[in-house]
Amino acid sequence: MKGNEAIAEAAIRAGVDGYFGYPITPQSEVMETLMAEKPWETTGMVVLQAESEIASINMVYGGAGCGKRVMTSSSSPGVSLMQEGLTYLAGAELPCVVVNVVRGGPGLGTIQPAQSDYFQTVKGGGHGDYKLITLAPASVQEMADFVETAFDLAFKYRNPVMILSDGVIGQMMEKVELKEFKPRWTAEYIEQNHSWATTGKKKDRAKNIITSVQLEASVQEAFNHKLQNKYQQVEENEVLFEETMCDDAEYLVVAYGSSARICQKSVELAREKGIKVGMLRPITLYPFPTKQLQERAKQVKGILSVEMSAGQMVEDVKLAVECKVPVEHFGRFGGSVHSPGEVVEALEQKLIGG
Repeated sequence: MKGNEAIAEAAIRAGVDGYFGYPITPQSEVMETLMAEKPWETTGMVVLQAESEIASINMVYGGAGCGKRVMTSSSSPGVSLMQEGLTYLAGAELPCVVVNVVRGGPGLGTIQPAQSDYFQTVKGGGHGDYKLITLAPASVQEMADFVETAFDLAFKYRNPVMILSDGVIGQMMEKVELKEFKPRWTAEYIEQNHSWATTGKKKDRAKNIITSVQLEASVQEAFNHKLQNKYQQVEENEVLFEETMCDDAEYLVVAYGSSARICQKSVELAREKGIKVGMLRPITLYPFPTKQLQERAKQVKGILSVEMSAGQMVEDVKLAVECKVPVEHFGRFGGSVHSPGEVVEALEQKLIGG
């Protein structure tokens, strides 16, 4: 199935209570698959096409405030419209999952794939000092697997989680092994396990008020310290990455998502030419595998950040290695996709001097 279809099927099996979205290429199959499957007849999952992306993210806010497993999906311009809602969700410490199947930009751009929403996602596209836990799938299988992982992280840290994909992974078809169905949470379960939720069943406790507004600067500052402490825990405990042929590597390629798939072949081609290259694939873009890059920087002569963008993740790579080794960027953008051979050529020209 397509990556977008896998997202939808995984959502049903993960016991998701509600999906609220709006169609936009190249992710429209998420909603189309959900509508075709009619999960409201089986699991009771609500699937609703909202009036807009702004409406859908605020519906997510409402569902999340009730302790429900809720999600949305969109593509680059649509996610831009969701930024105010995302910062509200982060500010109210509400768990949810948002899928971005990135397309080329800026503006309406093209429906072809890109990775140029990295800054928007990991640096906080909305206002305020907040973070989105970010998972970057590199296969259709991971599109499916990361739905449940994302919800686990969202509720563990009471924080929005972004699955940052792109038009390659969203549209390509691969075999997928789907997980067993998980039951939707009952109202009693939410009341017992998520004491912050607005369940409407107030007993011997104070009212649960979901909000992100605080007019006292000192109180808001204390809350911001709480958020930063939470993000520090995320950075210490939730880093995910994958390494390929790194043990003897003299050069390192860093790539995520579909770029990492392409770079797997690039590593093979470089090795055939006698160039000892390894690849580090960040699976979590936030938290970023900073410590792992710092360790690899001790052994390699240079690092190439490969992205379908004009250069965004490369900044985090440079910060991680603290200028101890040369870091260069190679990218295609605006919807164009690099080839394995182009990556090897860039490695030779930018780092090896060939």
